[in-house]
Amino acid sequence: MFDDLRDLYQEVILDHGKNPRNFRRPENATCLAHGNNPVCGDTLVIYITLDDDGLITDAAFQGQGCAISVASASMMTDIVNGKTVDAAKRLFDGFHHMCTKDDFDMAELGDCDEDALERLVMLSGVKEFPIRVKCATLAWHTMQAAVSGDHDISTE
Repeated sequence: MFDDLRDLYQEVILDHGKNPRNFRRPENATCLAHGNNPVCGDTLVIYITLDDDGLITDAAFQGQGCAISVASASMMTDIVNGKTVDAAKRLFDGFHHMCTKDDFDMAELGDCDEDALERLVMLSGVKEFPIRVKCATLAWHTMQAAVSGDHDISTE
């Protein structure tokens, strides 16, 4: 059973890595940030379009990197679209905990979008390879920088 689940996770990551969703530069983005992971060579630009109420109406990215960083950016842009900035930041916190803490318990996150977190579980296996955590979280750090008005972020 565990091997089947791991194979499914790898399949989803490879699919997002080879066929990333929202890989484009929107013309009307209101926020953007450049993210860099010098250890792996991943570079991403995250584009976020916010409405007047702080709702993310579009999320997209461009850049290059390993399959994990591209898959994470692809999944992140799908997940945060339609969410408030605050909800997106809470998802980032939950995802970061999921990737870095052995005793992570989804129930501790309370009002986070449980469906979104369950989709992100596929990337949480990176905690077994600490150097890959930066690959998986780069897009999320960059999204947070974009909506906070920062234009550059590095994992170093």
